[in-house]
Amino acid sequence: MLEVEWKESARDDLLEIIDYISDDNPDAAQKLKDEIETKVAKLLSHPKMGRQGRVAGTREIVVHKNYVVVYTENVKAISILRLLHVARSWPPS
Repeated sequence: MLEVEWKESARDDLLEIIDYISDDNPDAAQKLKDEIETKVAKLLSHPKMGRQGRVAGTREIVVHKNYVVVYTENVKAISILRLLHVARSWPPS
């Protein structure tokens, strides 16, 4: 059965974003976290719904107007590699 696997870098990205937002608005932070996790979960039934990634072998899905999830997929898992603000360059130079 296919599963979602959050890599440490992606989990760190999520926690950093949520922590930053929660300083000003804890409710908005929780709402964003829920929205991201809900959209990522949809990848289980539609793993190719994201566009081709900017790095070979990856895919990207917009999970919020300001955030993109970078992931890979195979027959066993959807691996979430990063969660990035849209203004952030990827891959890093």
